[in-house]
Amino acid sequence: MKVTDEFYMQRCLQLARCGAGSTSPNPMVGAVIVCDGRIIGEGYHIRAGEPHAEVNAVNSVSFEDRPLLGRSTIYVSLEPCSHYGKTPPCCDLIISCGIPRVVIGALDTNRNVNGAGIERMRAAGIEVVVGVLEEECRRLNKAFFSVHENSRPWVTLKWAQSADGFIDLLRDSGSAVKISTPVSQVAVHKLRAQHDAILVGRHTALLDNPSLDIRHWSGRSPLRLVIDKNGTLPADLKMFDGVQPTVVYTACEKEGKFGKNVEQVELDFNNPLLPQILSHLGSLKIGSLLVEGGATVLQSFINASLWDEARVEVNNSLELGSGIVAPTLVGFSPIGREMVAGNEILHFCR
Repeated sequence: MKVTDEFYMQRCLQLARCGAGSTSPNPMVGAVIVCDGRIIGEGYHIRAGEPHAEVNAVNSVSFEDRPLLGRSTIYVSLEPCSHYGKTPPCCDLIISCGIPRVVIGALDTNRNVNGAGIERMRAAGIEVVVGVLEEECRRLNKAFFSVHENSRPWVTLKWAQSADGFIDLLRDSGSAVKISTPVSQVAVHKLRAQHDAILVGRHTALLDNPSLDIRHWSGRSPLRLVIDKNGTLPADLKMFDGVQPTVVYTACEKEGKFGKNVEQVELDFNNPLLPQILSHLGSLKIGSLLVEGGATVLQSFINASLWDEARVEVNNSLELGSGIVAPTLVGFSPIGREMVAGNEILHFCR
C-alpha cells in the first residue's frame, strides 16, 4: 500500500480530537513525525496553556531516533505558530530540530500567525506543503476559525420536539414534557462539554430551572448564560448556585442579587440583542456557543442568521396536539440523520 501525505494527516486529525473539550480558546491540533515510512513521534495539544502538538511530537521521539529528525517529515493539522504566547513559537522548534519537510493541513488564520509560520520555515530552507485535507482540518476547528474569521463564536442551536412540532405544552409551572430519552440526554451533555458557553432565555430558566452542566458526561462545563432583561429571575435557581460561572444579560444591573460567581452584563435592549451578546462573548474569547432555548430565543438566532449548525431531536412516537411551537428552519434540509434510543436526531448546517 502506498502511504501518502493524506494518510499521515488523517492520523494528525485522529490525535487532535483527543484534545476535544480542553484546548479552547486554542485549536485542536495533532502532529506526526515520519522518517522512511515509520512514525517516530507524535503528539497533540492536550490543554490550553500547555505545550502544543509539535512540541509533544518532538518530545516523544526516542533518544535512538533523534538523529532521524534531520531527514524526517512532520505533519501538522494546523500551521505551526510563529509568535510567543504561553508557549514559544513552534515553527522555531521545527527549524532548530533540522526537520527538512513540513506538511500542513490548514492555514492558521489567527492574525498573530496567518502564514507567518510558513514564511519563517520556508526562509530557513524547509520544504512546506500546505492544504492537505484542508477541509477536514478546518471543520475540526470550526469554532476557532469562526472567532478569527467572523469575529463571533460558532453558534449551535439545540432543541427537542414532538412528532407534530411542539417543544412543550403551554404551562406556567410544573415539569416539562419528556421528549428526550435518558440516552439522548447523555448525548446532549456531551454536546455541552464541546461548547464554551450555553445560553437560555428567561422563560426557560424560570420554568425548567436547568443546571446547564455536564453531570452525565466528563469534561469542562460551559459558561452559563441567561437573558433576564429586568433582573427578575429568582436567585435560588440552579444556574445561580455558584458552582460554575454564570452571566446574566440584563438592562438593569442589580448588584449582588444573584450571589457569588454570577456576573451581570448590561445590554441595550432597545437595539438588536444578539450581536451584543456575541460581541461580549468574543471579548471573553468564547469560541463556541450552544443555544438551548426557549423557542423565542432559538428563533431569534435563526431569523438573524446568527447560527452555524442545529441539532434537532424528534420524538416520532410522541404527539402533543398543541403547545409551544418548535423553531422553524425554513429553506434548510437536514445534512445528516441518526437514531439515538428511538429518537431521530437531525443535523442542519447553514
